[in-house]
Amino acid sequence: MEQFRNIGIIGRLGSPQVLDTIRRLKRFLRERQLHVILDESIAELLPGHGMQTSTRKLLGEVCDLVIVVGGDGSMLGAARALARYETPVVGVNRGSLGFLTDILPEEVEARISEVLEGRYLVETRFLLESEARRHQEVIGQADALNDVVLHPGKSNRMIEFELYIDGQFVCSQKADGLIVATPTGSTAYALSAGGPIMHPRLDALVVVPMYPHTLSSRPIVVDGSSELKIVVSPNIQIYPQVSCDGQNHFTCAPGDTVTIRKKPQKLRLIHPLDHNYYEICRTKLGWGSRLGVGGD
Repeated sequence: MEQFRNIGIIGRLGSPQVLDTIRRLKRFLRERQLHVILDESIAELLPGHGMQTSTRKLLGEVCDLVIVVGGDGSMLGAARALARYETPVVGVNRGSLGFLTDILPEEVEARISEVLEGRYLVETRFLLESEARRHQEVIGQADALNDVVLHPGKSNRMIEFELYIDGQFVCSQKADGLIVATPTGSTAYALSAGGPIMHPRLDALVVVPMYPHTLSSRPIVVDGSSELKIVVSPNIQIYPQVSCDGQNHFTCAPGDTVTIRKKPQKLRLIHPLDHNYYEICRTKLGWGSRLGVGGD
């Protein structure tokens, strides 16, 4: 059992509900005589909070546990910042979906108590690192927990590119773009584009073409340790973008290459003991309940 003494709190900006939950957490954790450290961006919205503040990077260095209050987008940003320190992270859902932030706000004291007492599950999720090069010079880098997406940006033209996996040529394509997703991201943008749902424990990646010109182009699942290289055609006249988790972006030019591989460090995600991935899918994706349960 890990001893959580230094607790960091990260919150989504622009939400009164998030601030209310953080105030509750502050009182609860202080009653248990724990050291609470606030992410400096959310601390500015809590005047007179009386707590230590820190940059997100430093939170990963000094905290035993970080609580993220917000939606899945908040968890994505926290994951990219904290994974390198392997700091355990738990999420309180103040968003709409809650695939990653699975503690309900009304249960926050009870659920965090369970975590502090050692009653929890730990799940590791791997991230991706992406790098774009132009004439062997790095022009962009970013990490992603969900997905790395090559897309046309503001243009409405298709992109032409080549795909290589572990150095082997796979195909050339004309499409609206390409999604490379982790199992965590398989229920996000990749799912909307027709990709499969992958259980989070799988060591795999899914490659999903976006509206490909060739109708036989289909998603492909590959080993999680694969290295993918996308070569943007030198003959196109647009400058496509690479988006990581839809939050970090950089622009490519014709002829650039984008390399995507698994990041060495993983996110340590904490869940309550009754966490059930399939129940989350049923609830969030509207799957049917068991026959004879809840019906006439």
